[in-house]
Amino acid sequence: MIKMKKTNLWRNFILFLAILGPGIITGSVDNDVGGITTYSVTGATYGYKLLWTLIPAFIVLFVVQEMNARMGIVTGKGLADLIRENAGVRLTFFIFVGLLFADILNTTTEFAGVAGSLQIFGVSKYISVPLAAFAVWILVVKGTYRLAERIFLIFSLALLSYVVSAIMGKPDWGEVGTSLINPQIRYDFGYVSTIVGIIGTTIAPWMQFYMQSSVIEKKLKLEDYRYTVLDVAVGCTATVVVAFFIMVACASTLYKNGQGTVVNDAGVIALALKPFAGALASEVFAFGLFIASVFSATILPVATAFYVCEAFGFEAGIDKKWKEAPQFYWLYTSIIALGAGIILMPNVPLISISLWSQRIDGILLPVVLICMMLIINNTEVMGKHTNKRLGNIIGWGTIAILVILSLVMLVTSLL
Repeated sequence: MIKMKKTNLWRNFILFLAILGPGIITGSVDNDVGGITTYSVTGATYGYKLLWTLIPAFIVLFVVQEMNARMGIVTGKGLADLIRENAGVRLTFFIFVGLLFADILNTTTEFAGVAGSLQIFGVSKYISVPLAAFAVWILVVKGTYRLAERIFLIFSLALLSYVVSAIMGKPDWGEVGTSLINPQIRYDFGYVSTIVGIIGTTIAPWMQFYMQSSVIEKKLKLEDYRYTVLDVAVGCTATVVVAFFIMVACASTLYKNGQGTVVNDAGVIALALKPFAGALASEVFAFGLFIASVFSATILPVATAFYVCEAFGFEAGIDKKWKEAPQFYWLYTSIIALGAGIILMPNVPLISISLWSQRIDGILLPVVLICMMLIINNTEVMGKHTNKRLGNIIGWGTIAILVILSLVMLVTSLL
């Protein structure tokens, strides 16, 4: 009996390893340069006061990603395809124009991270950005999904370097714990827009499309569902843990020493840590930033090209050749070229691009979530695999909160 249990345990573990990927990669790439900048600015500006937002963000992230995985497994279709079929071409067009604009800004921030992180090590952006752009382009155009997934999983592990940076900042763990369980609420523009930015970067709209497309590319079936949910849970945990340590690292150093105003791009954040946490902490932070930048500069344009092509009926996917999916590869190439090209321009307001790309994500997220909620509760699409009551409460509650926060942000900015 014991031997049989051990055999089943090993069998389940091997199955999980085979399915491992979509959830962890989606969760890890969520901590891109825009995310790192948003979390860093939050910690540098507000200290530990906004750490509490990561708890509800984790719950919502898990619920939303599980819905994506379930829709992909049950329907065998991507989210963009389902939106077009259920919302019509006209509404789909307007939704995806907004998402495409936001993702071009997001891609720009990824190359800003490449430039900023390697400048810490003395490499000019005029060398690092073109080389990084070419490397990620080659990986997607000439590689396969299996090769890309293995590289992405290695990149995911490298993001744990932020734990080291946070510990070297010597944070006040008692104050950290208090901030997590005793939220402070304010209603000014800066505070509210930061919360919208945190939610927008933690649960980015484009992630929902990437997650579902990954499930399809991996050809997962209903019998794989429970392992996929575990994969999603591990990915969501990794996302929030990395975000937590980034905020703690900047709160315990930059905020504590009144240096929140020096943060004006992702590279400066790493450099600013040096006087307070030491050169090693600064370099570790820069290394994590570089990995996150290259990681996201690869996946984000892929996800964007995939869902735009899918929405309008074009062939898409890394495993397809250029002649099989020319629209996919041309759009992917254009996004890479635009993102890298903007960074090579002089005097680009990188911090504004980074922060506003996350805020736009936060504003667009309710639109994507509404589409998801309507689709996943449609029995004609999902059969018996529609949402349970708790999933609906969290999903619709998140939409309501995001709409309210976006309206508050708009009103406070006008006032």
